[in-house]
Amino acid sequence: MTVAISVPDIGADLVEVTDILVKIGDIIEYEQPLLVIEGEKASMEIPSPQSGIVKEIQVSLGDKIHTGKIIMIFEVAEEAGAKGLLTNDCTKAKLLPTISSYTGLHLPELHNDAVKVIKILVTVGHNVSIKESILLVENKQKDLIEIQSPISGKIHEIKIKNGEIISIGVLMMMVHIKSIEENCSSENILTHPIHQSTFIENQAYIHATPFIRRLARLFNVNLDNITGTGYKSRILQEDLMQHIQHTTNNILNANKIITANNIAPDIAPWPIIDYTTFGKTNEVCISRIQKKSGANLKRNWLMIPHVTHFDKVDITNLEKFRKKQNSIALKENLDIKLTPLVFIIKAVAMALKTMPRFNSSLSLDEQKLILKEYTNISIAIDTIDGLVVPVLKDVDKKGIIELSHELLNISTKARNNQLTAREMQGGCFTISSIGRLGTTHFTPIINAPEVAILGISKFATEPVWNGSEFIPRVMMPISLSFDHRVIDGADGARFISILNRTISDIRHLIM
Repeated sequence: MTVAISVPDIGADLVEVTDILVKIGDIIEYEQPLLVIEGEKASMEIPSPQSGIVKEIQVSLGDKIHTGKIIMIFEVAEEAGAKGLLTNDCTKAKLLPTISSYTGLHLPELHNDAVKVIKILVTVGHNVSIKESILLVENKQKDLIEIQSPISGKIHEIKIKNGEIISIGVLMMMVHIKSIEENCSSENILTHPIHQSTFIENQAYIHATPFIRRLARLFNVNLDNITGTGYKSRILQEDLMQHIQHTTNNILNANKIITANNIAPDIAPWPIIDYTTFGKTNEVCISRIQKKSGANLKRNWLMIPHVTHFDKVDITNLEKFRKKQNSIALKENLDIKLTPLVFIIKAVAMALKTMPRFNSSLSLDEQKLILKEYTNISIAIDTIDGLVVPVLKDVDKKGIIELSHELLNISTKARNNQLTAREMQGGCFTISSIGRLGTTHFTPIINAPEVAILGISKFATEPVWNGSEFIPRVMMPISLSFDHRVIDGADGARFISILNRTISDIRHLIM
């Protein structure tokens, strides 16, 4: 049978359809978002009042709609449970093992604009049968009409009252029907949480509907780990399901999963201390970015065997060239300002081409090395909310000027908290530059799943012996941390030597 889905009471005369989140043929769950609408003050999602399959979409982007307007037609099962109300087999049940189906009963077409509810014939908890009378209404001609249930199930909620005037498509009741797991064999159902680590409740704001959040809780999924592909980075059902499927496949294919407990099973618990016994204290909330980056850094430090090589690079000639180009750009009113970092980025890209193991990632079972044929460089940027790491794409295919513009753009977006999730994905190698803060050397932590990271410290003019005398040279300290499972010490030294040679004489950048 078909059911009309209408706009619920949204408390506005007219709103605009700004996004349609489903398409014809989609299998829809109860509370899954269907549309995004925008009024004078805010935008909101229209959730589905029931499960079913989209048969028709009766609105378009830009349409002005109002309360009661029919927006879609769903095809729903005639039978209770329907042995696949959502699908004819158990495909969905493999991913949605514990979700019961709720179906909304709407007022059908009665050739009248509105009718009056004379008597509600059922109560909450009543087990209703197909074609059982559930409602008695009266039309304008004073004719009494019985409304029958198209399905069987248990009345979960009654949305209307006796004496109320209702129109076509209005949601009258919610009926609880058979859960999906009752229609599928237990052999086909994933009954254990797919994550082996402890579930972390989503504490920060995530752009997702209650339906998606409910699914995430069922599967012990932290939504903060999922990149939304919907409108304004909304997490869609497909995003969640792909994450679940990907994680499941990784677990099934891996011969072993290394956790912090495997590395240090006998580690002593963190001491519990009442700091107020020593004096006054204040608690300050950690930002969402710091929480996420902190957890990642802890994992990376525990699970990756770090080795760090230190060196100093002569950037005297680079600085002369850079300052000269900036002076020319200033005189000619060119919108560009070159920084040392953009030359280092280009030099790293060349070194990655020469030593491809630095542009790789370990497979989950640590038995294979995934070599990447693209060169994307991640740049660690300090912001008021914490560290973010946007990615410059295809660095090897771009020149110094283009990279300089892109670097300025992502740095500005990072500090204004405007980076998108996609702009922080796909990195091959990270550069962390903290020279402006005045340090000499430091040990950067590898940004997994990358296998190496370069730290840049403050450069300064130093006396350098040229064989006969000391001469002033601008020297820049660098620190290269790498994953010792992938890269041995000799290759680490070779990589630093390549960087040193390229940055010291930037003519190598055009070779």
